[in-house]
Amino acid sequence: MFANIRNRLTRTQWIAVGFLIIILCGTCLLMLPVSSKSAGGTDFLSALFTATSATCVTGLAVVDTYQHWTLFGQLVILLMIQVGGLGFVTIGVTILLMMGKRIGLADRGLLRDSVNTLELGGIVRLAKLIVKGTFLVEGTGAVLLSLRFVPEFGLAEGIYYGIFHSISAFCNAGFDLMGRFEAYSSMVRYVDDWLVNLTTISLILIGGLGFVVWRDLYKNRLQVRRYTLHTKMVLTAMFVLVVVPTLLFWILEREGVLAGLNGPGQFLGALFAAVTPRTAGFNTTDVAGMGDAGKLLTLVLMLIGGNPGSTAGGVKTTTTMVLLFYIVSMIQHRDGVNIYGRRLEDGMIEKAAIVFTLTLSMAVTASFFICAIDGLPMTDVLLETFSAVDTVGMTTGITRQTSTCSRLILILLMYCGRIGSLSFALAFTDKKQKSSLRQPMERINIG
Repeated sequence: MFANIRNRLTRTQWIAVGFLIIILCGTCLLMLPVSSKSAGGTDFLSALFTATSATCVTGLAVVDTYQHWTLFGQLVILLMIQVGGLGFVTIGVTILLMMGKRIGLADRGLLRDSVNTLELGGIVRLAKLIVKGTFLVEGTGAVLLSLRFVPEFGLAEGIYYGIFHSISAFCNAGFDLMGRFEAYSSMVRYVDDWLVNLTTISLILIGGLGFVVWRDLYKNRLQVRRYTLHTKMVLTAMFVLVVVPTLLFWILEREGVLAGLNGPGQFLGALFAAVTPRTAGFNTTDVAGMGDAGKLLTLVLMLIGGNPGSTAGGVKTTTTMVLLFYIVSMIQHRDGVNIYGRRLEDGMIEKAAIVFTLTLSMAVTASFFICAIDGLPMTDVLLETFSAVDTVGMTTGITRQTSTCSRLILILLMYCGRIGSLSFALAFTDKKQKSSLRQPMERINIG
């Protein structure tokens, strides 16, 4: 029976169903009395929202992680973050390898789609690199964060805080335990702390770099000329999207949310504000207190997101770069898109346009319905929906003000954002027959 079901599902559908099963299992665990500090337990919708946010590494929350969930509940959330960040397929293949099982061609294809790589060869070695690299980076991050948290919280709790926030940052999840000081305060307490900021930023960037880029960097080290086009594009985008937004946030908010800080503190605040929207979800400054220009910049960064095949969400940096280069090529009347001495396939341009359009359409449509249902401010709603579909987790604080219907919309956005807007659409169409008939061609006016 299981084999029959497996043969009827495409790889895209398998990934979509897999994440759905993890979310439902997490929901059931979070509804248990042992998961909640409140006597009445947790209702289904709140548990479902939290499980979806954790599995889809988003970070939006309707209840404070520290104040509402027990240690057991927090560990369930942490497990879902880890599984959601690495991908259940990667973890499943790793477990099979540890058991000495052979990885078949079908499983290799599923793993290839899960980590979003084009090559099937060496996919098992890539899975091993992902797992080893993940625990190395998360372990290093946990040690560094513990250096700050142990003196503050004690040995056992300080180490736990280091591990929790390291995994949450690396997986770009945005869940935190700082509700012990103030509910939903995120990392505001450490806005000018160099150790916490730089460690968290490094974890976010490494996790959002992309596992395929990991392999390329591990293989070629500092031999830049041997990097693939994908790696060159990713590194270029990452540099630009750290430096430019940092400068813009400092200019826009130096007399706003950064006003109470000294020079180095303002730099750290601006740097963190530039990195975290892509798609970590932590914040060291008050998002709701930002000016409209700062919020708009945050929204744009959330839409762009991280890199393909990483723990980050968004339309991805390469998608944005392809569309920008395509626009420039059209304006200059060039044939195709050329980047770093290479010409992109036309299919890549079409896919980039589809992903961008679908993601933008889902966020705008969801914003319309939430505004109509709850009557919340449009700017805040736009930040909320883009945060959900791009699996960011940043919010102005309206998550807890949304109605049941709006929360269901946000849950769907987070789910679509994690598996990918295009993958979500393909999950319903992969098996459909394509017609060989083509309609007559006719021109229309554009622009």
